[in-house]
Amino acid sequence: MAGNPSGVADRGQRLGLRLIARVGGLPSMADPIVRGRMERLLGCSAHSGFRAQVAAGRAFARVRGVGQATRPSRTQRRGVYDLTPSEDQQMLQEAARELADEVLRPAGGRADADRTVPSEVRRAMDDMGLTLIGVPEQLGGIAEERSAVTGVLVLEQLARGDMGIAVAHMATAAVATALALYGDADQQATFLPHFTGHAPLAAGALALHEPQVLFDPFDLSTTAATQEDSLILNGTKAIVAGADSADLFVVSAMLDGEARLVLVERTRDGITVEDDPAMGVRAARTGRVVLRDVHVPRANLLGTVADHRDAVRRARVAWAAAACGTGQAVLDQVIGYVKERKAFGEPIGQRQAVAFLVSDIAIELEGLRLATLKAAARLDAGLDAVQLVGEVRALTAAHATTIGSHAVQLLGGHGFVKDFDNERWFRDLRGAGVLEGTLLV
Repeated sequence: MAGNPSGVADRGQRLGLRLIARVGGLPSMADPIVRGRMERLLGCSAHSGFRAQVAAGRAFARVRGVGQATRPSRTQRRGVYDLTPSEDQQMLQEAARELADEVLRPAGGRADADRTVPSEVRRAMDDMGLTLIGVPEQLGGIAEERSAVTGVLVLEQLARGDMGIAVAHMATAAVATALALYGDADQQATFLPHFTGHAPLAAGALALHEPQVLFDPFDLSTTAATQEDSLILNGTKAIVAGADSADLFVVSAMLDGEARLVLVERTRDGITVEDDPAMGVRAARTGRVVLRDVHVPRANLLGTVADHRDAVRRARVAWAAAACGTGQAVLDQVIGYVKERKAFGEPIGQRQAVAFLVSDIAIELEGLRLATLKAAARLDAGLDAVQLVGEVRALTAAHATTIGSHAVQLLGGHGFVKDFDNERWFRDLRGAGVLEGTLLV
């Protein structure tokens, strides 16, 4: 059950104060760069304002950028494969963990039932500024370097609280990250201020998935045709998180036989948004985006063919991270349950069949987490991660569902009813291995 609105708001305020007190004593806070980053993270509420749940028809005024596009710097390699988080990563991970425990978990059931994130929860998440982890400091974000590992650590913690709310919130982060990674100077100057708080805040959505059997993100039904200085888009995107409230879509489409990314403002003629409820991640309020002869400037073409491939891979790693987070929530719950639940005079966890099933969940989860972090680290190193990302995708599709199913089996009737979170977690985990786009690390 979700707490009352004032209770959630109070928890959000206490969370911020606790984090300030906790990190203030860290040795790393003597570094003015680290201190400034933490202040920006915890001070995002100063300019966050309130983002409307329904798109307000925002127009993005064209701005010409100065010089070359700004990119997050490459992650500094340590010389050895080391999964120990840096001080910055620990700080962000701790912030996400506290947010998940204090705000997301209590609101998960309500958000799933209502298919929307409660406004007080959204405000608490906005205040933490985690949507800017992929945007470099020079552009108003909090990213010191280009780090998929950081995104994985944050997404895992948020999804441990509730995957649906995490997806709803971090869908906008995916658009900001895409602009930072692939946008040119003009695109960054025009659109990024609306995500960093230097202009009225916008919501965004990364729309890759399509409503077709055996969907292939590299062979799309959505098309973009060139007409002088414009692109004409036609097609349908499915299961788009927050489609009804997004101001800016990053749409994948086939252009001259190659899959590309295109920036599409909500105000363009020919765009229709339809409700598209899904089995899981219901708090993200998924919808379909129908494009019928939608004209956008050719300047809205985002990145290259290689950038589209990179976005698909980073999205798959992001979904795997979300699956790890929800899988950890499942494991934590079933361990407590089998210790407390008694049958024939003893806890059911003492029975070998039950203990083995719990062990299977732990083994599958740890394997998926290791593969996900390894794939993210390879992306950060600028190395070929195609095989690893494919393995992570396959592991997510196989083991995320199995983890949820095992937990339903262990909880028996309790795993099948909405009084226990596991019923929702099982549905969310099923989608993590099949959905494309939406998230980005």
